[in-house]
Amino acid sequence: MVEERMGLCWSYTKDQFDNLEKHTQWGIEYVDKYTKFVKERSEIEISYAKQIRNLSKKYQPKKNSKEEEESKYTFCRAFLTSLNELNDYAGQHEVIAENLTSQIITDLTRYLQELKAERKSHFHDGRKAQQQLESSWKQLESCKKKFERDCKEADRAQQHFERMDADINVTKADVEKARQQAQVRHQMAADSKNDYHSYLQKFNQEQHEHYYTVIPNIFQNLQDMEEKRIERLGVCMKTFAEVDRQVLPIVGKCLDGMTSAAEGIEPKTDSNQVVESYKSGFEPPGDVEFEDYGQAMKRTVSENSLSNSRESKEKPAGKSKSKLWPFIKNKNKGSVPEDFSHLPPEQRRKKLQGKIDELKKDIQKEMDQRDALTKMKDVYVKNPQMGDPASVDPRLAEIAMNIEKLQSEEQKFENWLAEVEERMPSKSETHRKSVIYETQNSTVSNNCAQDRESPDGSYTEEQSAETQVKAVANRTSCAPESDDEFDELETIGTCKALYTFEGQNEGTISVTEGELLYVIEEDKGDGWTRVRRNEEEEGYVPTSYIEVLLETNAKDS
Repeated sequence: MVEERMGLCWSYTKDQFDNLEKHTQWGIEYVDKYTKFVKERSEIEISYAKQIRNLSKKYQPKKNSKEEEESKYTFCRAFLTSLNELNDYAGQHEVIAENLTSQIITDLTRYLQELKAERKSHFHDGRKAQQQLESSWKQLESCKKKFERDCKEADRAQQHFERMDADINVTKADVEKARQQAQVRHQMAADSKNDYHSYLQKFNQEQHEHYYTVIPNIFQNLQDMEEKRIERLGVCMKTFAEVDRQVLPIVGKCLDGMTSAAEGIEPKTDSNQVVESYKSGFEPPGDVEFEDYGQAMKRTVSENSLSNSRESKEKPAGKSKSKLWPFIKNKNKGSVPEDFSHLPPEQRRKKLQGKIDELKKDIQKEMDQRDALTKMKDVYVKNPQMGDPASVDPRLAEIAMNIEKLQSEEQKFENWLAEVEERMPSKSETHRKSVIYETQNSTVSNNCAQDRESPDGSYTEEQSAETQVKAVANRTSCAPESDDEFDELETIGTCKALYTFEGQNEGTISVTEGELLYVIEEDKGDGWTRVRRNEEEEGYVPTSYIEVLLETNAKDS
């Protein structure tokens, strides 16, 4: 019933043919407008996904960089996971763009062409029906005019016959001729009347069919076309929303992954990683002992010190040197040695082990490539049509050279690691050395206290033949120039460098492995010992890098 009513409504618009043509054209333009809208939305999604991918790629850690080393921290791994999830998130926006293109844009573009063709066909049928009706109307008008003209001719012929018949002067033959002419005209009028009547019936039938059948059908087809167009737009708008809804579960998983990564951050673990990475193995400094400066001439050295009264005297302001801690920043940064010899033993061992692990990974990667190429070569040998086996040989040779080079590098670092582990002092040895220091310190202090003072208040220079060399080396310890200041620190022993040390920090001194040096200040518990190479070159070196020799050994050297 609704369709019938709508059909009647549309049939009433037969006189609005031009208006319907404009309206349907506007409907097609609206479909094209919506198609352009979806296309622009798809381009926005593609551009957004590209920018998100570029952002994720920009902040990805680079290979063999400091950022890659930072991946051992949980918060760095959480950020890396978030970047990967963000990359997947960008992929979902690419899916949206693809679905919009395949399910809406392509479909509407094809439908738009079909809609234009269907509309053109319907209006072509309408115009054709109108032309046919106009042609029938013209034929009817022609028949009508002919009938009218024949009727007038018949009347004039009849009037002429009557005038001829009433005139006595006219011959009988002329009257008969006029009568025959009148009959012919009447017959022609009758024939025209029949033709006119026939065409009139035909036209009325065609007109009735045109206005009650042909035009209503065309209008109904246009109405159906318009309703399908509107319905198709509604389906596309629904699909437009469904395309977004389809990716929401995966987008939710990406966001859940980011949340889980953030929840997996462990501050305690990260702080322990920092401690493990940067611990040096040095013992913290011990307590500073009290020294009595109340009696100027009766000062004694500390019992647990190898140094003497040099430490109880203030140095001249121009020669004062402050002791540096191991963590003081290096102001003179140089190139890092390949064997990490600039680092303390514990950190050097860790660096060497890490380098060995990296080389093992690279070797395994090259071996995997070699195995893959070997399998490919076997396939080519069995199936020559698939490829030339000889084409793989250059790459295999290159991989073999790479493996040999990496293995050589690995062996070199393993030798350095073995050397470090072999020479690293154990805790028992460190304790034994501290006991030797204390014993030696007590002996030297007592000797200095016995020979230090003379009856007139000055220091004596008398020493036994056995300790003459010591006295020369320790002249500032037992024979100071004045009561207030010492010009230089005395040597309290000798040492041998176990490792090469690059003294790049201010206050340190560079030593080479096996070098013999004088000890002028023992380790105060901070891991550093002060040594002297000559009268003008002195500084601090790590205690773990040297081996202190006994006083008898120092004398012999």
